[in-house]
Amino acid sequence: MTKETVILGGYTRQGGKGIYKAELDTVTGSLSTPMPYVDAIAGPTYLALSSQGVLYTCAAGEGEGGVAAIDINGDAPRILNEVFAAGSSPAYVAVDEERQLVYAANYHGGRANVYAIQPDGSLKDADQVVHEGNGPRPEQEASHIHYTDLTPDKRLVVVDLGNDTVATYQVATDGKLSDEQVFRTTPGFGPRHIVFHPTLPVAYLVGELSSKLAVLDYDATTGTFTPRAVLSTIPADWTEHNGAAAVKLSDDGRFLYVSNRGHNSIATFSIDKSGNAKFDRFVSTYGDFPRDFAIDPSGNYLLAVNQNSDNGTLYRRDPVNGELLPVAINIPTPEAVCVLFV
Repeated sequence: MTKETVILGGYTRQGGKGIYKAELDTVTGSLSTPMPYVDAIAGPTYLALSSQGVLYTCAAGEGEGGVAAIDINGDAPRILNEVFAAGSSPAYVAVDEERQLVYAANYHGGRANVYAIQPDGSLKDADQVVHEGNGPRPEQEASHIHYTDLTPDKRLVVVDLGNDTVATYQVATDGKLSDEQVFRTTPGFGPRHIVFHPTLPVAYLVGELSSKLAVLDYDATTGTFTPRAVLSTIPADWTEHNGAAAVKLSDDGRFLYVSNRGHNSIATFSIDKSGNAKFDRFVSTYGDFPRDFAIDPSGNYLLAVNQNSDNGTLYRRDPVNGELLPVAINIPTPEAVCVLFV
């Protein structure tokens, strides 16, 4: 398959239309200009797609926030429903195909929400947990859940930037959460996102506030983590502001990438056969504030989007050494903060 569809989610504050769609030609290495795809939802900043072709996204309302369900099977996308609660919209959404659930991380509310997928793909509330606590940094005055997704053994892992914790929960078939296990990072680490190795019991946790990458051993029998190593995502002499953001692994588990907002780079790490990480190199994102990126299904390309400069950068990715070679650096991506290949 030489053509791949990519969907971008983003803010709608300064002219951004929300959800855009483009096409990547994997033979020529060219990306079409992203065009508005869904413009009726405010602030669709993160996206997840179900196997049934329903796109789930963060959504904002008047003093409310929640998740929207959009059927993208037809010629035009169709909004199925929006489930709102008082407060701000979430920062992350994920689909649980086995249990037909959707998870959302509410950063400002310190809340993890669970929604049940209905037969038509729409959503209804199933459960929620609210975290408490804080950390030593100014951004950690309260709980700020930034990530809610599945562990390899199908627990829900909840990453809380505000109180420096990574929690796992058992999930019942109806979406009810129980048996919380809590791992505490070093104070001020500011954990944001986590990824799991495809074949090893190892996880990689990125700290937004610390610009650090923690390598953790994961015990699937208990849902607990043990720290193994911590590496920096920025140069030792970098003194200006930086916030580490997205962390992604190649499908073969050999290379890991982290985006740096401030240093405006992607840090590349190689992963050895035991799951240890070693820093390799930085590559510029040729823009400002790269919040998200994704590796395409072929594994040969990576697309990063710069939130503040409204441009995306497409790289050709070397599967042998993990190196990223920029092939297009001024792709128009208005207020984009999420990249999803479908």
